[in-house]
Amino acid sequence: HASTCARLAVSHKDTHNTMSAFMMSANAALSLGRAHMRGAKVGRSTRGAMSRWASGNRRSVAAPVTRCVATESKIEIKVPPNDGTVRVRFAPSPTGNLHVGGARTALFNWLYARRMGGKFILRVEDTDTARSTRESEDAMVRDLKWLGLDWDEGPDVDGPYGPYRQSERGAIYKQLAQQLVDEGYAYPCFCTDEELAAMKEEQEAKKLPPKYMGKWATASKEEVDAEMAKGTPHTYRFRVPEGERVEIDDMIRGKVGWDTDTLGDFVLLRSNGMPVYNFCVAVDDATMGITHVLRAEEHLPNTLRQALVYDALKFPRPTFGHMSLILAPDRSKLSKRHGATSVGQFKEQGYLSKTMINYLSLLGWNDGTEQEIYESSELVEKFGVDRINKSPAVFDTVKLNWMNGQHIRLLPEEEQIAMVGAVLVKEGLAASADGEFTKKAVAMCANGIELVEDAAKEVKAILEYPLKENLADDKMIKVIEDDFGEIADAVITGFESGELQAAIEKNDFKGFVNATGKALGRKGKRLFMPFRIALTGRMQGPEVGEVLDLLNTEGTPESAVSLADRVAALKAESAAWAK
Repeated sequence: HASTCARLAVSHKDTHNTMSAFMMSANAALSLGRAHMRGAKVGRSTRGAMSRWASGNRRSVAAPVTRCVATESKIEIKVPPNDGTVRVRFAPSPTGNLHVGGARTALFNWLYARRMGGKFILRVEDTDTARSTRESEDAMVRDLKWLGLDWDEGPDVDGPYGPYRQSERGAIYKQLAQQLVDEGYAYPCFCTDEELAAMKEEQEAKKLPPKYMGKWATASKEEVDAEMAKGTPHTYRFRVPEGERVEIDDMIRGKVGWDTDTLGDFVLLRSNGMPVYNFCVAVDDATMGITHVLRAEEHLPNTLRQALVYDALKFPRPTFGHMSLILAPDRSKLSKRHGATSVGQFKEQGYLSKTMINYLSLLGWNDGTEQEIYESSELVEKFGVDRINKSPAVFDTVKLNWMNGQHIRLLPEEEQIAMVGAVLVKEGLAASADGEFTKKAVAMCANGIELVEDAAKEVKAILEYPLKENLADDKMIKVIEDDFGEIADAVITGFESGELQAAIEKNDFKGFVNATGKALGRKGKRLFMPFRIALTGRMQGPEVGEVLDLLNTEGTPESAVSLADRVAALKAESAAWAK
């Protein structure tokens, strides 16, 4: 029976078929459905009566085994025992890229599981067959792994409560939907799309909440039999009890509650047999033993439907926690118009995975200190749901860039060289990713970049000599007007005599500058800034001595403006400062 059960759980490929097989038990339950006539309260006592009725009419099954028992026509699904182990999940829909909001949800669940010594489960919610693709699933898995998140159970990891793709769990949903029909909690609905649309328009015109008000909640057995005989397409709706209050103790938001009178009977299974989100999510969380559900606040309205499904199936509810949304700087919902929003895009733009983990962790959480830079191990140690903020988090790219620069500088030197060197080789600015030129270039630019790709721009600027283009700059003109010619002459003379090259070779460029300053009676900014302009053509950048040393290093690309060419260009522009 165990092998039969496993086969049934994963091999029911008839998910797209209609649910007409339910109707033997559905028709038997119709007499109970009449107890749910609109205007009659459906409370716990009514549910108890339905449960007792159903228990007396339930088909017999084989003796229980670890996971489920089975015959060729029925499986018995069991909720895993709660032994105190925290079990959380991340359940993306593979219909696009992994959004930063989804990545934060995955991260918070992962951190909570690791902090509590629990289990982190990856489940793929792919029942949207029109939009779900295996390519999207694979991309999401790659992005999660790039972030450094690992899972204990999932589609690619053996686990006791699979399958971990909803598309492979059709038999489970069908049987539990049938159970709800058997016990009077659900019924077939034959309303057409046109009838439902007209119902919605009428309610909107009367400013009423959108609720199902069709006839099939109270239809007779004969009416249902007639539609079934004609093969009329139908959905299955959950019969929402009236006059009840459903409450949860949200880990982040405290007590949250809903009145069931605000909700109409909702669809469990579509006419093609596919389960609706709120049904299969509740079933999956229960049958996978999920103890805590941490998710975005946009799922808060779904909780009422899911709680009703848990209760009707007599499944224990998990503990919920709903996190605030991530907003753009303009306080609107973060979207593509604000730039990159997917993990893959940030990866391609050169952000470090540890930066993304660090930054996402601070979108709605902090440890109560001023600390901003964390390694993953520190986050695991400090993370707690009690420090998650209810207020919306703002995604600030400026802050993200700053943080990425901090993490670049915290990398071991060999990692910096490997990452930046690869960029320089790719851009034709270095022949080797680990040559002497590359090592010096990385040391010069690492402290000034926020993205690894920025290194190419920085090094390219170092190798250029834009004196002619910058001479018209107002700030540079002020320096030129302060007897710049005497510094330019000192550079040209020093080069022609070989004194400047000798100072560079001996790593004593500063001595050359100081000697010049002493001879000319200049010091401070009046000395150093004209030297920078004369030898680099700009007013900012790395130490001038380091620039000249880099130009003199083996492996310097041909595109670099050599010292000799710089001096020649300096001579050519002498008219700009001649008295």
